[in-house]
Amino acid sequence: MKRVSLLAITLLMCTITFAQQALWGGAPVVSPEIHDNNTVTFRLKAPKAVRVQVTGDFLPTQKITTPFGEFDGPGMGELVEGKDGVWEYTTPEPLAPELYSYSFIVDGLRMMDPANVYMIRDVSTVTNVFIIGGGRADLYKVNDVPHGTVSRMWYNSPTLGMDRRLTVYTPAGYETSGKRYPVFYLLHGMGGDEEAWIALGRTAQILDNLIAQGKAKPMIVVMTNGNAAQEAAPGESSLGFAAPSMQLPKTMEGTFETAFPDVVKFVDKTFRTIKSKSGRAIAGLSMGGYHSLHISKQNPDMFNYVGLFSAAIMPDKNVKSPIYEDMEGKLKTQFAKKPALYWIGIGKADFLYKANEDYRKLLDENGYKYTYYETGEGHIWKNWRIYLTEFTPLLFK
Repeated sequence: MKRVSLLAITLLMCTITFAQQALWGGAPVVSPEIHDNNTVTFRLKAPKAVRVQVTGDFLPTQKITTPFGEFDGPGMGELVEGKDGVWEYTTPEPLAPELYSYSFIVDGLRMMDPANVYMIRDVSTVTNVFIIGGGRADLYKVNDVPHGTVSRMWYNSPTLGMDRRLTVYTPAGYETSGKRYPVFYLLHGMGGDEEAWIALGRTAQILDNLIAQGKAKPMIVVMTNGNAAQEAAPGESSLGFAAPSMQLPKTMEGTFETAFPDVVKFVDKTFRTIKSKSGRAIAGLSMGGYHSLHISKQNPDMFNYVGLFSAAIMPDKNVKSPIYEDMEGKLKTQFAKKPALYWIGIGKADFLYKANEDYRKLLDENGYKYTYYETGEGHIWKNWRIYLTEFTPLLFK
């Protein structure tokens, strides 16, 4: 009996050891490794590779030409092969506090870092991510503060004739307080969806931290899907695992703006909200800024706070919709009702900078008051997270 038990234990230990070896594949490669001085080392075990590169937004930018224009894209760094086929690259300078994304390119094939399980999807691109803490970037981290709740919810849109999904953040204490809360509607850019702001924008972390620091009022944040032809984000609807795309119908031709009151009605019915203009804000990035501009002017009694983050301004000249008619007349009505805050933020290298500059001239010529915030760089999530941290503390004062 003892001999059988010993044999069973030996077999069990061998099985566990084998399973661990299969699971981990030997000694782990550490990547990325953030050093005390905030330089970062990236590693990849690829003994048969000829060339390994890392690309990410922590590297100097390079020009990339797309169907939508020329953009500043992530640069490249060359990894050097070392012992046991482990390739390595260390940033020549310390990185500033920020949330960074990256991926590897191995002999021309783009791949994720197998040593880093933290990944984010942006439209159809998936990248690994890491955070360098300090300063504003500490707002992007999960800190030891009271945490809000993030829910994915479905609502019916009579205007669009379908059920649709949105993401909702409720602040810490919402479930038990019995209080009514203001609502901030936060809209994504082209190709994004109701997951974009919560994943790439770190909305829940930013709101948790700003509220805990007393810099922002407790509020509900509603993140919609701005693609009026979609039920929900890719993989989250009856379409199944459909490929994400930026080429979607019903995005910037008036349909979403027309249907937006359906969202407000659902939120006011479902949550304990302040059901008045003073308790509502709307903002968005790029296409979402475009939507925010036109929804707010179309409904001048609905939103007291408006934020345009790197916003597109006007539709394509071939687009015809009542939403975009009489732009100046609708702006005159909106500003006559004195919104508490009209906020515009954009990066100096943004391809939409000139459109925003022209729009600000229009506002200036008519004496319409607004707050302007300019950053460096271009049409990137780094800027949009900054704008969120700047805009949110100004709400509902």
